[in-house]
Amino acid sequence: MTTAPDETTEGVVRVLIVDDHAVVRRGIRAYLEVLDDLEVVAEAGNGVEALARLDALSVHGELPDVVLVDLLMPKMDGVTTTARIRERYPDLRTVVLTSFGEMERVHAALAAGASGYLLKDAEPTEVVAAIRAAARGEVFLDPAVARQLTQEMVSPPTGLGSLTARERDVLALVAHGRSNQEIADELVISERTARTHVSNVLRKLQLTSRTQAALVAVRQGLVPPQG
Repeated sequence: MTTAPDETTEGVVRVLIVDDHAVVRRGIRAYLEVLDDLEVVAEAGNGVEALARLDALSVHGELPDVVLVDLLMPKMDGVTTTARIRERYPDLRTVVLTSFGEMERVHAALAAGASGYLLKDAEPTEVVAAIRAAARGEVFLDPAVARQLTQEMVSPPTGLGSLTARERDVLALVAHGRSNQEIADELVISERTARTHVSNVLRKLQLTSRTQAALVAVRQGLVPPQG
């Protein structure tokens, strides 16, 4: 896909690259800067730095059109960064470029407002296509990710298959009789987050109690029967 930018991007798409690996940033920058219609305006090593860069650029009226962001970064991850960018600069588009294609991450990024999701084994031309599409207000997904999303729509997961990896961990702890606070301590999350996970597990499995959830976990072989 090598569609030329339309008039709404004024000929040149301005890009901010956010990745905690300098070599990745430099590689992407080197490729993008040989293209006449793309301009890298800045780089950042994490989400906190990215927001600071955007704030500084905004003061001078020089915001980019698209932010290319990694998911796993120190200080502030890509999903949180995407959400914060969406809050502060609603017209600024974000494209995720990551090594991780798990659907839980995909859903989180898209829910946060990402306009694209690419895996780092994508061809450089796909990265360019995603940036150009985002600048036009379109969504661009890695082909493998798009296939998985389509499969989910055609055959939505049920039972344990509908749970994320974290929710399966929570279900196992519920089956072992752990309280929300104990689950939080075990998984190093807040008690509120643990409570939310438990509620999501019950909702997805269409259950009304933790006892029912424990029985499902045993029946499905997630945990061994007690006693």
